[in-house]
Amino acid sequence: MKAIVLNEFGGVDQLLMTEVPVPIISDDEVLVEVKAISINPVDVRTRQGSAMADHLKNNHPLILGWDISGVIKETGKNVSRFSKGDEVFGLVNFLGHGQGYAEYVAAPEAHLARKPTNISHEQAAAATLSALTAWQLLNNYAKLKAGESILILAASGGVGHFAVQMASYVGASVIGVSSAKNREFVLGLGADEHIAYDEKEFKDIISEVDVVLDAFSGDSLFKSLQVVKQKGIILSLLPFISEEVLQKAKLKEVDVHYELVHSSGADMDIIAGLLAKGAIKPYVSELFPFEEMAKAHLCMESNRTVGKIIVQVSK
Repeated sequence: MKAIVLNEFGGVDQLLMTEVPVPIISDDEVLVEVKAISINPVDVRTRQGSAMADHLKNNHPLILGWDISGVIKETGKNVSRFSKGDEVFGLVNFLGHGQGYAEYVAAPEAHLARKPTNISHEQAAAATLSALTAWQLLNNYAKLKAGESILILAASGGVGHFAVQMASYVGASVIGVSSAKNREFVLGLGADEHIAYDEKEFKDIISEVDVVLDAFSGDSLFKSLQVVKQKGIILSLLPFISEEVLQKAKLKEVDVHYELVHSSGADMDIIAGLLAKGAIKPYVSELFPFEEMAKAHLCMESNRTVGKIIVQVSK
């Protein structure tokens, strides 16, 4: 089968299309013929030598990628939820070696859900790591509910555009922050209010929000602390939380929480349900063929992504 192997950590020139054996599945796995792959910042940072690089450096060949959607071609003897021919999607083996940049992937049954019939494989691949991140932080941790207020930074991005929709769905009051050019996009997702970061500082406009979803860390965490209420919650998408931030948060009794997303078929089932009834809709801004994985990575590196970047493996 064709796969894109990372020759060594570095630039996009290290992503090499090559032939590797089709993976052999274990008793609890299924073999998925991959139709579409989602690209995330963690893919880029790992390729460059950070993020998951230390976890994966001893794997040869090293194949990046965790977000897939496709069709089951084979099932292990212990698999009971899926059958050959089922269309599935999920975040596979995160934090491990997902090996998603390939025509076929061995995926644990416990990491997948059935793809809703009302969305394409490209849309399904988009609703994996980013959608899981938003759901696990907003629902599983913060337990956001109707009547509460949430400020979402980078509201037009991968995680952000799902978070806006999920928060709106549960009945929270949503304030989205993005560039001015993406104002209508964010409001169209269900945000009640929009703040353009290239026009105004959100800390000068709002205060006393229940929850902040902060995609940036660094200086933005200090600003988030200024607007979150006493005993509120700040959900950080990055692990770089300084001791100074933690000390200031302690004085205000604010819970500053970072939690890395994890593979979960149970959570994927919930996301599948939300997709099936149209409560959330993935937005695919860029679609690349498998042979142009390097271009997809460069697009992600621009840090100007609206919604998700998808690579189509096969039709």
